[in-house]
Amino acid sequence: MALGRAHSVAVTGVDGQLVEIEADIGRGLPAVHLVGLPDTELQEARDRIRAAVANSGEEWPDSKVILALSPATLPKVGSVYDLALVAAVLDAAKQVKRQRLRETVLLGELALDGRLRSVRGILPAVLAAKNAGWATVVVPVQSLPEAGLVGGVEVLGAHDLRAAIAWLREERDLEYPEPAQWVAQPVRADLSEVVGQAEARWAIEVAAAGAHHLMLTGPPGVGKTMLAQRLPGVLPPLTESESLEVTAIHSVAGLLPPERPLIDVPPFIAPHHTASVSALVGGGSGVAKPGAVSRAHRGVLFLDECAEIGTKVLEALRTPLEDGEVRIARRDGVARYPARFQLILAANPCPCAPAREADCVCAPTARRRYLGKLSGPLMDRVDLRVRMQAVATGAFIDEVGESTEDVRQRVAEARAAAGERWSDYGWRTNAEVPGPTLRQKFRLARPALAPVERALRKGLITARGADRALRVAWTVSDLAGLDMPGPEQVVTALGFRDRSFQ
Repeated sequence: MALGRAHSVAVTGVDGQLVEIEADIGRGLPAVHLVGLPDTELQEARDRIRAAVANSGEEWPDSKVILALSPATLPKVGSVYDLALVAAVLDAAKQVKRQRLRETVLLGELALDGRLRSVRGILPAVLAAKNAGWATVVVPVQSLPEAGLVGGVEVLGAHDLRAAIAWLREERDLEYPEPAQWVAQPVRADLSEVVGQAEARWAIEVAAAGAHHLMLTGPPGVGKTMLAQRLPGVLPPLTESESLEVTAIHSVAGLLPPERPLIDVPPFIAPHHTASVSALVGGGSGVAKPGAVSRAHRGVLFLDECAEIGTKVLEALRTPLEDGEVRIARRDGVARYPARFQLILAANPCPCAPAREADCVCAPTARRRYLGKLSGPLMDRVDLRVRMQAVATGAFIDEVGESTEDVRQRVAEARAAAGERWSDYGWRTNAEVPGPTLRQKFRLARPALAPVERALRKGLITARGADRALRVAWTVSDLAGLDMPGPEQVVTALGFRDRSFQ
């Protein structure tokens, strides 16, 4: 009897867990048995790895081989374990250096001819190996740019099984990731291209400065989509930790471009209005895949024609908006995906949506039913609501708005002020601050709170709505360079929820 051991990583959601692979070469008819809750794709690895070993010029044991993946209670999914499975068998057969193998995590799928293929979730897998204290990670050479984003761990790339085995035998070196050299992406859509709409532009600036949610309504063609598409350009670039968070999600989703694996700008995700619940919040068969809300993490989720989206789909947004993450339960476990995004909704005022509201032919009940899909609890979580109007002829000809660069500068200064204020608590934006903190530790003066108290007494806003209005007031204050919101800033914040407050 001979025993071998290697290590790989199981990725569930964006969390990785180290998996120990043991190989036992014993007596019996030639066969390969996999134990440890492997899925169908992993079960097929038995034939895949045996053919890869033979086609790489190595010998597969001519006896019974048992491969055990531990922890045994953790479901194992995918083909990321192929390289580690082969290494464990070769270790049991004493064909590789055991010391080097004991310090290395192996990731990658094997082709029948021995080539190493990349798999989804390389970045979170390398992060898990680093956090577990491993010194070296071997990945397919195509995944080197992505895996090389993680510092503090040695990342090596192999073209094929021959190269990996030769490295384990200390006969050759593997490739290292090259230093990342990416040119900053220019802003393609500029705010100066939007004609008029001063109130909506101001709402975009406030939303960007405080990471608030926004709803734009108005007739078709007034610029709702144009404004939403220009919001990411106003947002500050992602920090290093935020970039790794967002990149890890897109890595699991299999959406990372090979030429630029690091996502360092806020993502902009705009699903079609016919998207299903699983497409929006995540799901699917097998391991739950990240949905649009997670791919928009630290960026913008734009739902155009939101009144056309199904009610169940819209209601599924409530938990991510409140918690900042999605937890999808499956038979094989719970997948957790971050989902702290800015929601931008856009809708026409009615089904017929004429250019002039006076030309509307919809019955009053149809108008109410159209936007009635947006429930009260969902709309209560939207901080800013703006009704856009058609642009006058003079504005269309003469007016040129501020550029994205000018607005981005003010947003950056406001975010810096908010970040310094909340740094001791671990929050980065005003939208993340809990209501009790605003009402107790950072309580405003009584004159400033008076408009909120009147609105609560009249039933115009809920307690949640009051907290969100206070967050917006802090953002308006930051944009104005003030230390604390006053009555004017609070009234402005309430006016974004209902014009009757102004």
